[in-house]
Amino acid sequence: MKKKTSLKDIALEAGVSTALVSYVLTNKEEKARVGQEMAKKIRKIAQKLNYQPNHIARSLKSGRSDTIGLIVADISNPFFGNIARTIEDEAKRNNYTVIFGSSDENLDKSGDLINVLLNRQVDGLILIPTEGSEQQIKQLRKQPVPFVLIDRYFPQIPVSQIGINNFQASYNAITHLVKTGHQRIGMIAYKTALFHINERKRGYTEALADNKQASMMKLARYSHIREETRQAIDELLQGRKPADAVFFATNSLAIEGLKYINELGIKVPEELAVVSFDESEAFDLYYSPITFIRQPILEMGNAAVRVLLEHIKNGEKKPENICIDTELVIRQSSSRR
Repeated sequence: MKKKTSLKDIALEAGVSTALVSYVLTNKEEKARVGQEMAKKIRKIAQKLNYQPNHIARSLKSGRSDTIGLIVADISNPFFGNIARTIEDEAKRNNYTVIFGSSDENLDKSGDLINVLLNRQVDGLILIPTEGSEQQIKQLRKQPVPFVLIDRYFPQIPVSQIGINNFQASYNAITHLVKTGHQRIGMIAYKTALFHINERKRGYTEALADNKQASMMKLARYSHIREETRQAIDELLQGRKPADAVFFATNSLAIEGLKYINELGIKVPEELAVVSFDESEAFDLYYSPITFIRQPILEMGNAAVRVLLEHIKNGEKKPENICIDTELVIRQSSSRR
């Protein structure tokens, strides 16, 4: 069996000390004032000798693993996939590796993933919590590992949270529909206890109340999204005064809804205006480009990494709440009636 390359092997070939090699291969050459040419030479030798760092040994020595655990709610959703990519890129810029997991909106799986990542000795966690996971978050607060919540949060639990003003974003979207002449505005949202979704519902109902319009709220379960979104649309369009606009609380609901609206032969926006919370590449392909609320994914992901690394570096710290503005991207699907 071939002997594994060590720092000493690289140092001997480069004609330098093992300490110098260690500084370069852990990206700390500037701190050790190693010249660029020497650093380049050391990395080239390491590559030639197929050097693989012993992360376990390094972790035991430094007390750090240089890894971050990330749990998203559903990696198949482009919104969460884009957040994950942003976090991975920002972590890499700070010499951290990200270990991913997806809870798939399952509470038991969420708990298992948290335990797996803690056992992997990650330096910190970034979580998009699933519904009903308040107790998991409370238990996690008792652990020495710092963590940050992103996108979803629990206002009654004092932890660092990165998010948006879901209420105001929804309020602005409904106000836009009112100003463009729509008088019967429906909303399709998830039946859930998640705070951020309920804030979107609240923004919808308050905007309608402020404009003397009645609520036409319909709810669908995540586990029955296809059939219950279709049922909600049927209910909104029945009767003598059907909805003339619909606001979808997420992009997943919007995509399911648009499929059915197409099947029914309903013209957007002539017969029904459409606005979605969150964007999707599919919206660009629709014959009537969809108006949507754009979430600041890049800013949210970068802020989550920054706050977490501050917690890792400084230890115990007061929770930080960051709320980032959204943007209503107005397109053809919500045109004036």
